[in-house]
Amino acid sequence: MDLQGILEGCKKGDRKCQHLLYSTFASRMMGVCMRYAKTLPEAEDVLQNGFIKVFTKINDFRQEGSLEGWIRTIMVRAAIESYHKEKRKTELVDISDLAGSEMQSHELVNLEARDLLALVQQLSPGCRLVFNLYAIEGYSHKEIAGQLGISESASKAQLSRARTILKSKLAKMEELKYEYCAG
Repeated sequence: MDLQGILEGCKKGDRKCQHLLYSTFASRMMGVCMRYAKTLPEAEDVLQNGFIKVFTKINDFRQEGSLEGWIRTIMVRAAIESYHKEKRKTELVDISDLAGSEMQSHELVNLEARDLLALVQQLSPGCRLVFNLYAIEGYSHKEIAGQLGISESASKAQLSRARTILKSKLAKMEELKYEYCAG
């Protein structure tokens, strides 16, 4: 069955088509969820809640963009809802304390995706959420502020803090790698 047929079946509530849609996109969407979650069970919860929304809102998909992009947007929103539901407090930092903390792209050259994911998962929930929304999903600080109910400056501060922490962790990884190779 092609994707259009699966989509039409899902719109009719066909369980087989829903399973096929889930099977088609679940692994890619789990990657999205893992970037926002701290643990695998948390990511699985976001994935499950996201697909529940996909199936309940499938008739809203107007086929103006890709189905995968539409599902991805729902997964990101599910992650944001999970963040709000847990009533986590964002760690606020003074942006003036973080001047000059831009991460250099050359620091990421020898870093594998799973290593970067592990580092991102170590960030506080607020930093992780803003980092993913800005750096990965491409949202502006204004959009992030609106979605999270924070100020634009708080969004910028969270991103700056996330970059500072990641840069520090990357430097420590390099030191350990150097010590291991030298020893």
